[in-house]
Amino acid sequence: MMNELMQPIALIEMSISCAVLIVLLLQKLSMKAWPMLPKAVLMIVLANLFFWPIGLSLELPLAAYARGVTGDLSVVTMLLLWSTLFALNRPTPLSFKAFIAIVAIIFYPFALGLGMTDPYIWGYGSTIFLVSVILLAAICGLANWSKGIWIIAIAIIAWSAHWHESANLWDYLLDPFLAIWVLVSSLGALNRRRKDKARSGYLFRPG
Repeated sequence: MMNELMQPIALIEMSISCAVLIVLLLQKLSMKAWPMLPKAVLMIVLANLFFWPIGLSLELPLAAYARGVTGDLSVVTMLLLWSTLFALNRPTPLSFKAFIAIVAIIFYPFALGLGMTDPYIWGYGSTIFLVSVILLAAICGLANWSKGIWIIAIAIIAWSAHWHESANLWDYLLDPFLAIWVLVSSLGALNRRRKDKARSGYLFRPG
């Protein structure tokens, strides 16, 4: 039964993700905040356009083609993206972005064959790895970032329920798009802090 639902669920997820991304880009281009209701309505309309092959002479929905290019997004990426649209809770902490960036920098080279250790194997039911992920959620709680707890918890639940085709926990926690985003975002935030510090030093310089 679950195998039969995987394809529709994956298309729904991709449709929503594509719609949310387009709305975020449009809002970014408009240079001003949009009310929540128009964003929600536009997202629903776009999600339906991606999910149903309406008048485009295509054999598959647009979401299927997008999924063919990107594959399934990790649950963490998906939830971070969706929650960004409605600005739920406070922004993703820089410390969390930096941690994921460090993990990605270490993970991908070794997963692609660098060295003798393959961390991707840990995702197939390693108790130590699972406990480490739960500890990360606990750290998010200590840092007063409740959204992080829920995102990681939902990712673990989705993995245990085989929500996606992959049976590896890594695929529910991390993907290349998340890795690129946290790297660019972390570097951008550090660069802004450096500029602000330099500007502050210049303004308060004696004389």
